[in-house]
Amino acid sequence: MTRVAFIGLGVMGAPMAGHLAQAGHEVRVYNRSPEKAQAWASAHNGMACGGVAEAAQNAEAAILCVGDDRDVRAVFDAALSALAPDALLIDHTTASASLARSLSDEAKANGRAFVDAPVSGGQAGAEAGKLAIMVGGDAADFARAAPLMQPYAAAITHIGPAGCGQLAKMVNQICIAGIVQGLAEGLHFADAAGLDIEKVIGAISKGAAQSWQMENRWRTMRDGKFDFGFAVDWMRKDLGLVLAEARANGASTPVAALVDQFYAEVQAMGGGRWDTSSLIARLSRR
Repeated sequence: MTRVAFIGLGVMGAPMAGHLAQAGHEVRVYNRSPEKAQAWASAHNGMACGGVAEAAQNAEAAILCVGDDRDVRAVFDAALSALAPDALLIDHTTASASLARSLSDEAKANGRAFVDAPVSGGQAGAEAGKLAIMVGGDAADFARAAPLMQPYAAAITHIGPAGCGQLAKMVNQICIAGIVQGLAEGLHFADAAGLDIEKVIGAISKGAAQSWQMENRWRTMRDGKFDFGFAVDWMRKDLGLVLAEARANGASTPVAALVDQFYAEVQAMGGGRWDTSSLIARLSRR
């Protein structure tokens, strides 16, 4: 059993923290909305805390699943000195690689360890305990972190030094952006051509066009249902990180940049909280 502070109980964090509690760890939680922390604590026999430092007090690990760089920095600063000596900080937030590198250095200077460990798999993956986790940090710190993450992971991969987990997550988001846009255009084309979309998907999903997005999203895209999943607002935040990193490293990411603008159109339609598959909605209105 490990004493764990879990910070951030959104649609991803709450089930992830639940899996930790079910695995037998002592989990103390903090969330900016106190009612969420109280509800989680009641459901999982955990402890809801009134602040980050309280949750982190003498904890052996702090796990973060918050919003953006600013949130990560605030939680890190509040937790660092409260943690037990040699404690481990695991950040599941999708944030910048530069911040991950800075926090890793600061943690080491203060006798703690930090790994950046963004996740892929969405709310369904978090609830099922089947997330893909890409990790940046020292090999020794990864070896300590991996067992803690196992209860909510299908795959845990050490990518490289600090920041590499975040860079790998950017690759993930680049690929998803292109796949979802391609699927949206394909379904839109099939509809315009008067095809039976179910038959088309039945045929092409057995070939090279198959993807997770196709298998799990084609029906809801066809039916115009988007009130679930990974929000457009979050995807735009992630693509903003991608485009900033690409400007810094010289990578060419024209499709990611274009799809980012398409998502801006979806936001303008009122779809900021819609699932990322809502790219089809901007095609259907034309």
